[in-house]
Amino acid sequence: MPLVEWNEQLSVGVPEMDQQHVKLIGMINRLHEAMRTGEAAGIQKTILGELVTYTKVHFAAEERMLDLRKYPHLAAHKLLHKYFTDKVVEMHERVVAGKMVSSVSMNTFLQDWLVKHIQHEDKKYGQYLCGVAC
Repeated sequence: MPLVEWNEQLSVGVPEMDQQHVKLIGMINRLHEAMRTGEAAGIQKTILGELVTYTKVHFAAEERMLDLRKYPHLAAHKLLHKYFTDKVVEMHERVVAGKMVSSVSMNTFLQDWLVKHIQHEDKKYGQYLCGVAC
């Protein structure tokens, strides 16, 4: 069972960003499933490493788009991205170092942060962009 399911309530109204959010959710679900089924730590490290990389790619693309559109809350949005990225990097480093990371706390953080971020923060830029371009 997936940890997070994509639905239209998570759409920000920007197809490129929605597609990237779907991919992030898929990666979080893959990590959750690997942890739930007890897959080898190496698989979990790989998935978490891919999540770190793709998170950076997604946030950079989102920030570029918002910068081009002169989004007035970009600085605050970047800080939220930095917080999430730092936490995911920290989790990955702990797993790579063989340190214990609670799968429950990791999955809860990833699920809660991403869903809340999309629903509360990313939807704001979706509304802003629609107001500018609709």
